[in-house]
Amino acid sequence: MIRIGGIAFRLHPLFVLLMLTSVLTGRFAEVATLFVIVLLHELGHLLAALRFGWNVREVKLLPFGGVLEVEDAGSVPAKEEALVALAGPLQNGILAGLAWLLGQAGLLDPIWTGDFISANAMIALFNLLPILPLDGGRMLQAGVSLHVPYHRTLLWSARISLLLSVSVVCAALYPLLAGGLLHLNLLVIGLFLCASNWTYLRNVPFVFLRFLVHRARRSDKRIDGGTLAQPIVVSDQRPLSSVVRLLMKERYHLVYVMNRGTVSRVVPEGKLIDGFLGSLTNGHADSRFFM
Repeated sequence: MIRIGGIAFRLHPLFVLLMLTSVLTGRFAEVATLFVIVLLHELGHLLAALRFGWNVREVKLLPFGGVLEVEDAGSVPAKEEALVALAGPLQNGILAGLAWLLGQAGLLDPIWTGDFISANAMIALFNLLPILPLDGGRMLQAGVSLHVPYHRTLLWSARISLLLSVSVVCAALYPLLAGGLLHLNLLVIGLFLCASNWTYLRNVPFVFLRFLVHRARRSDKRIDGGTLAQPIVVSDQRPLSSVVRLLMKERYHLVYVMNRGTVSRVVPEGKLIDGFLGSLTNGHADSRFFM
């Protein structure tokens, strides 16, 4: 692990295994080139995240990209999430374009240039697949969060990612049915994505809880700057745990609590979240909303 400016740069064990294998098979030059491409890909994400003022804790490098660990995950605007995710593949496009120009000028070996462009295209296109934690999965999640409550967004993006991860594994195994060779690299990546998304699906409650903790602070900023509120109408018998799951990531809410067809009270979302977090502390997460 290397720490630069308070940000830790770490190689995922998959990448370490790939580099050790490359030494044994005499393909270290290819893997070294891949490492540089992946590092520059991830630096594209990092620079975009820092440009938006994100608090980045760690950059983890994988053979096909990387993952940014940020302190305020879930609280940043969906537009910023999408742009940060797009910055990685865009970086690959820039690298491929520069290599093509230098190759056309005769400054680079044509064979190396072709391989370099192909590697960048492969990494960029693979990362655009709508699977978490790939860039395409993050962009899809950001887009869905604009129209669907955030808890449901987390749940369904994890389920879709898990299903597509299984599809990657099936694609790696499919050649065996036709008497071909197993796509070992694709199989390893597919299994990693399956494990990652299975873990993410199980951790959705904790991810959502972290979103709520950051949400209260962001809500205060929205009020100070002036914002339009989107109403949520619920029965006074509805559990708090169910009400908070209706919150939209990009909206500020006022909750209208109904009792026998009339509005008994109007609760700002900050008070709602405080009540829910307090109920967790007291061990009454399923308490009724109106108490």
